Amino acid sequence: MQVSIETTTGLEQVMTVGVPAAEVEAQVVNELKRISQSQKNNPGPGFRKGKPLPPKVAKQKYGKQARMEAVYQQMQQSFFKAVQDKELKLAGMPKFEPVVDEEGKDLEFKATFEVYPEVTLADFSAIEVEQQSAEIKDADLETMVETLRKQQAQWNASEEAAADGDQLNIDFEGFVDGEAFEGGSAEGYGLTLGSNSMIPGFESGLEGAKAGEEVTLDVAFPDDYHKEELKGKPAQFKVKVNEVKKPELPELNEEFYKAFGVETTDEAEFRAEIRKNMDRELARAIRTLTKQQVVKGLVDANEVEVPSALVDQEIDRLRQQAVQQFGGGQQMDASMLPAELFKEQAEKRVVIGLLMNAAIEANELTPSDEKVNELIEEVAATYQDPDQVREYYSSNPEQRQQVEAMALEEQVVEKVLAGAKVSQTESSYEEIIRAANQPAQ
Repeated sequence: MQVSIETTTGLEQVMTVGVPAAEVEAQVVNELKRISQSQKNNPGPGFRKGKPLPPKVAKQKYGKQARMEAVYQQMQQSFFKAVQDKELKLAGMPKFEPVVDEEGKDLEFKATFEVYPEVTLADFSAIEVEQQSAEIKDADLETMVETLRKQQAQWNASEEAAADGDQLNIDFEGFVDGEAFEGGSAEGYGLTLGSNSMIPGFESGLEGAKAGEEVTLDVAFPDDYHKEELKGKPAQFKVKVNEVKKPELPELNEEFYKAFGVETTDEAEFRAEIRKNMDRELARAIRTLTKQQVVKGLVDANEVEVPSALVDQEIDRLRQQAVQQFGGGQQMDASMLPAELFKEQAEKRVVIGLLMNAAIEANELTPSDEKVNELIEEVAATYQDPDQVREYYSSNPEQRQQVEAMALEEQVVEKVLAGAKVSQTESSYEEIIRAANQPAQ
C-alpha cells in the first residue's frame, strides 16, 4: 500500500492511497460470495432455491454491487491503517474519492480529512484571575428563609391596593401615536408586580391600584426593544385591574420544614440546615466564577485553529439540546434549525475543549480519586440518603466517567491558578450567587 499526504488549507489534509489490484479483487470475490449466499433463497428464475449462484452468474448479476462495496471497504480499511501508521489525530470522518477504480488495475483514492491542531499553551502567568469570597450573614439567611416562605405562599384575592410582589389579573390595550398597535393588548393577563416582565414604568404604575379600577399608564418603549417600529416610542396603556392577589406566607413549623426536606420541629435546626445549603451553594458559585475566568484567560492567551468537523459535531449537539429544551421531541427535525444559530457557541466550546485537553496532556493529569470523591460527596450531601447516591456512582461506570471528566477540569483550573496572577476580592453572598447564575461571556 502506497500512501502520501499533503496539507491543503489549515488543518485539512489530503491522503492519496494506492492499493494493489490483487487485494481489491480478493475483496470483490469475498463480497460476491457473501451476496450469493444471502440470495440463495431468492436466486431468481431458472435457479434452485437454497443453492448459491454459480460464480459466473453471480458476477453477471451482482458484480457491480460487489465491486462498489469492496472498494469502499478497501478505502476505509486502508485509510484507517494509514492513520494509525502515521499516528495522525483525526478530527471527524474523511471524504473518499476514487481516482483509479478499474478491474485489473491498482486502486487509487484520495481521502480528505482534518486533524487536531497542535496546541502549545502560553505561560499561565499571563492569566489574571480575581477570586471572590463572601461570608453568609444573618441577613442573608433571613432573606433566604423569606424567599422559601414566598415559594410556599397561598395567594388570596384582596380589596387592598396592589403593591410590589402582588399578583394581578388585568386587561390592557396599548396605543402609540394614538393608534392601537399589534400585540399591544390582552385580556385576563396574569402579572406579578416587580417581575420586570413588562416595559419600564408599566408595573410600577399599577402599584396602588385596586381591583375594579382603570388606570392609564404613560410609558416609553426601551431603545433596545425587540420590535424595530416600537424602539424608543412613547406609548399609552389603558389598563383595567380585574383582580389583586396578595400572598399569605406560611408559618415556620414542621409541615413547612418538611416541604424542603428537613425533618425537624425545631426552627433553629431548620435554619442551620438552610445555612449549610447556602454554604454549599456559595462554594459552587465561587468555583463557577473562578473557572469562568480561568477558561476566559486560556482562550484570550492562546490562538487555536478550529477543525470545522468538530464545530459541525458541536452544532449538531446544540441543535439536539435546543429541540429537547423547547419540547420538540420526535415531532421536530433538529437538522432544520439553521447552523448559524449555533456556530459561534459551537466554535467557543470546541476551542475550550481543545485548550482543556492540551492542559491535561501537558501536565499529564489523570482524574484524582480525591477530587472525584469530593464531587460525588457534594452531590450526595443534597440528598436525604447520601449512601444511595454514592452507590449509584460506584455501580454506574458511565456516570462515574462524567464525574471524572469534571474532576479533570477542576484539576486544570487548579494548575492554571497555581501559575496565574490571582487577586482576592470580598463580595456579598447575593452578588456572588447572582453573578454565577449569569450566562458565561
